[in-house]
Amino acid sequence: MASNEAEISAVKDQVSEAEWKARVDLAACYRLVAHNGWDDTIFTHISVRVPDEEDHFLINPFGMYFDEITASSLVKVDLKGNIVMPSPYFVNPAGFVIHGAIHAAREDAHCVLHTHTVAGMAVAAHKDGLLPLSQTAMSVYSDLAYHEYEGIVLDEDERERLIPNVGTKNNVILRNHGLLTMGINAGEAYLRMFFLQKACETQVAALAQGGEMIMPSEEVAHRVSAQTVGGFTGLNQLNWDAALRKADRVSPGFRD
Repeated sequence: MASNEAEISAVKDQVSEAEWKARVDLAACYRLVAHNGWDDTIFTHISVRVPDEEDHFLINPFGMYFDEITASSLVKVDLKGNIVMPSPYFVNPAGFVIHGAIHAAREDAHCVLHTHTVAGMAVAAHKDGLLPLSQTAMSVYSDLAYHEYEGIVLDEDERERLIPNVGTKNNVILRNHGLLTMGINAGEAYLRMFFLQKACETQVAALAQGGEMIMPSEEVAHRVSAQTVGGFTGLNQLNWDAALRKADRVSPGFRD
């Protein structure tokens, strides 16, 4: 057995049952993001708060592709990205600046998912942002925030501007950068990203057609958003159970 494999083989025995479940869910989320083509080689992150541990989080080992990540290989860090549990891997502290800021400010943001997809970056660069051109877009319309681009996120001072912009919203468009969603668990953040990503893809396709767009009123857009929020929580677990079954089919090994 390789040294890294030996060191991570006992992780399940070192953590609580609740943490192990969070690890499995997060590893599955990484695999599903990769399967959907939302990953960006070794860049971007998905982080999850460790259950029953104050200010401890799980994040991907820096240098791994998302479809390589397992429950045991995830690294436990504090709010500053410092590793707090022995691991043969390391993390990218700069990549945790945004995640750490949101986790610290939002107790309900147990999972934070960030992507650099082409459609997401395209909409992030559009002056009007996400337009209510589809039912999918309208479903997130009232739960969407924007944060202006300030450069690669290395400066922790940016947190002071990011958090007021995010507020209580669960979907964020980082201007000229990408997309971000959050949820009470990995499944909820993943489902939100599915809707936000699909809305961006639809907008890019619709605008590429040229011609005049049919634009619903603000009233209708917000109504659809309110209707969606009403059923979101109940559908989340049902959707995540199905997503886990898919992850087992298309990317087995994440539970290791």
